[in-house]
Amino acid sequence: MVNIFGSWLVMACMTALHPFFVSLTDINYNKTEKELEISVRIFTDDFENTLRKNNPGIKIDVLHPANQQQLNQLVSSYIQKHLQFQLNGKAVQLSFIGYEQQAESIWTYFEVKQVSGVEKLAITNSLLHDYNTNQINMMHIKVGDKEQSTKLDYPEEHALFGF
Repeated sequence: MVNIFGSWLVMACMTALHPFFVSLTDINYNKTEKELEISVRIFTDDFENTLRKNNPGIKIDVLHPANQQQLNQLVSSYIQKHLQFQLNGKAVQLSFIGYEQQAESIWTYFEVKQVSGVEKLAITNSLLHDYNTNQINMMHIKVGDKEQSTKLDYPEEHALFGF
């Protein structure tokens, strides 16, 4: 519980003190549904600028998209390229659910279905590394009553969790 509070406190401070470059990835194993529930929080302006940099010629406005389907594809593709999981030694594909605005940030949501259990979770997280070399990517994982957290400072992008 302290880790969750600490992560949210840090994000709240970062929001107030922007221009820090930070993301928060929250992963929860839902044993009942046998799935990983993943949410990623990124500052809206940083995310839009990153998407613009990676998609020249396309108008990017996550709050008022001209083409919601196209923007969903860009958001999903970018995050899946820069956030990859190996669950119990096997690569898994994230399924995009959607995104929403909250304060000055965007929450994106993904899931991995048919997860019978979590023993090891290896994560490659290079979100916004292509935008700013001051990027910090925080991650919090909850499996049952066990919680673990870490942060990756640019250029670090690999973390391993065991349960």
